[in-house]
Order: sequence, then C-alpha cells, then structure tokens
Amino acid sequence: MLKKKLNKIKTEVYALGQHISMSAHKARRVVDQIRGRSYEETLMILELMPYRACYPILKLVYSAAANANYNMDSNKSNLVISKAQVSEGTATKKLKPRARGRGFTIKRPTCHITIVVKDISLDEYLEVDFLDSFRYSKKLKSKNKYTAMAYHDMYTNGGVWDKK
Repeated sequence: MLKKKLNKIKTEVYALGQHISMSAHKARRVVDQIRGRSYEETLMILELMPYRACYPILKLVYSAAANANYNMDSNKSNLVISKAQVSEGTATKKLKPRARGRGFTIKRPTCHITIVVKDISLDEYLEVDFLDSFRYSKKLKSKNKYTAMAYHDMYTNGGVWDKK
C-alpha cells in the first residue's frame, strides 16, 4: 500500500509598494477597512472612500490581482485580501528658508504597503503518492541549461533539435 504525502501549494501572491509619500498612519486607516474582504468588495470600498491614500492602495490591489492571475492562473472573483500591512519608510528631508538666513527642516514621511491576496478556490495542500513525491522534490543539478530542461513530449514542444 502506498503512503500519501501532502505537498504545500502556493495560494498567496503579493504586491509591494515602497516609498509612497504619505504617512503610515493615514495609509493604515484605509488598509484596516479592506483587510479580509473579497476583491470586488475591496475595489468598491476603495473607489468610494474620500481619502488620498485610497489611490495607491487601489493600484496595489490591482497589481496583486494581476500577479495572481498571471502566476497562479486564478480568477479574480475568487481572490480575498488575506494580509495587508503598512510599515514606515524613510522620511525625506527638505530645507525651508526662514528669517535671518536660517533653514527649517521639513520631513515628508513615506510608507511601504504590502497587499497579499489569496485564492480561496485552490486547496492549500496537494495529495501526492509517496513515490511520486521524490519526483516533485528532486532538482536538476546540471550546469548546462540545455540538459537541465526535461521534455515530456518532444513532438508538441518542438523537440530538442531546434535549440541552439
């Protein structure tokens, strides 16, 4: 009797926006509203909220959904915002001229926003036979890039001969 082994599948994809010029406190006010919601509901909330932080967060949600569509081939209606976090970035400093030749520093805060979407239609674990698990975990150790490729059917993908 063959044993079954569970392999973990990647079901989460993220989008990261760095050095966005607004304070982390103002961005957290918007991110707290969308955490745990579906993709369509998030888009409606972000388009109707009157805050300036909504636009860069909306762009990140679009980008995370596009990443999920491209990397996992998932449908956008199955996506849920699983994690959303805002961390403080570096503060850009400028000098404002003041009286008697003095300079007054102005600090413009920046933040880093991470949006993680999860596909709820995919199972997180894939059940694999114990003997097949070696095939999934084995990596090719060849340095030559042409011998490292494994062709399953050489008639459908052009074969080995058209590679230079």
